Amino acid sequence: MNERLASLLKRYDEVSKLVEDPALVKDQKRYREVMREYSQLSAVWETSRETDALNAQIAATRSMIQEEKDELKELAREELKELETRLADSGDRLKFLLIPRDPLDEKNIIMEIRAGTGGDEAALFAADLYRMYSRFAETKGWKFEIMSSNETELGGFKEIVFSINGNNVYENLRYESGVHRVQRVPATEASGRIHTSAVTVAVLPEADETEIDIKAEDLRIDVMRAGGPGGQCVNTTDSAVRITHLPTGITVHCQDEKSQIKNKAKGMRILRARIYEAEAAKAASERAEARKNQVGSGDRSERIRTYNFPQNRLTDHRINLTLYKLDLVMQGDVGELFDALKLSAQEEMLRAS
Repeated sequence: MNERLASLLKRYDEVSKLVEDPALVKDQKRYREVMREYSQLSAVWETSRETDALNAQIAATRSMIQEEKDELKELAREELKELETRLADSGDRLKFLLIPRDPLDEKNIIMEIRAGTGGDEAALFAADLYRMYSRFAETKGWKFEIMSSNETELGGFKEIVFSINGNNVYENLRYESGVHRVQRVPATEASGRIHTSAVTVAVLPEADETEIDIKAEDLRIDVMRAGGPGGQCVNTTDSAVRITHLPTGITVHCQDEKSQIKNKAKGMRILRARIYEAEAAKAASERAEARKNQVGSGDRSERIRTYNFPQNRLTDHRINLTLYKLDLVMQGDVGELFDALKLSAQEEMLRAS
């Protein structure tokens, strides 16, 4: 830990000089990268200075306890307790800041939501999850765009794929990959019985064109007419696009835009993200196993989270967290849940380091 702290503080000095260089602003991409790193390193530097200052104050207070008269010793002891509490908090913050950041954390994402077990009710819950994520994105100032969707006649989604762009999107949403189970009385259920359905979510870090090289000869592109709910035609031109990446067998279908060119562009973004994620999983067997266990097949038995509407209860089974505010969560109030998942992952990394 001490070596990593020394390394980061040295890098902070280097980046501080870069920030002062007027020429940096001319390259906006480089400027954003440097300022992002500077912000992260500043937090380490400030917390390290706070920890050093508290250690110095504690040493001085202990010395005072030994030297001062009885009436002042009690005051010094009280001050010492407060300083030691603050030092423990500062030390914990510094430990978390020293955990190596995953370079994927800052990436934008493509999120895929698919109805699993449960038919129409699963499709309706897929739409509910989409609204939950989109409302959370709005509170963060993130931008989101539907890439592809397959809507049902009741207003649900058999599948919806969308992108979210903003600061540290993947860091906040990466733990959403998996099977989400819902327990509630469907609107179409006359007898009032509670049904259980499942929806799968996949979160893919979006890759830049420079990170994934896709050769034209490795693609098969088919065009067709777009279809809507119930098989009706969305338009009468061949605007829908299906892209198949021959080496991997990955297939993407886009039909939401009326323009074939726009559908192809969206399809390539999704394809690039899926290939990028697949290559990252292959390179890191632990991550591959995590994705396999989390995403699963959409069956009810493979779940990471349960949404129980009659009890207004949400339970995340990975960290044993239960919240009795499901109504607020479905409106996008998921910050507490996401923070708990991030904290749990950080604590696990600390134990492993």
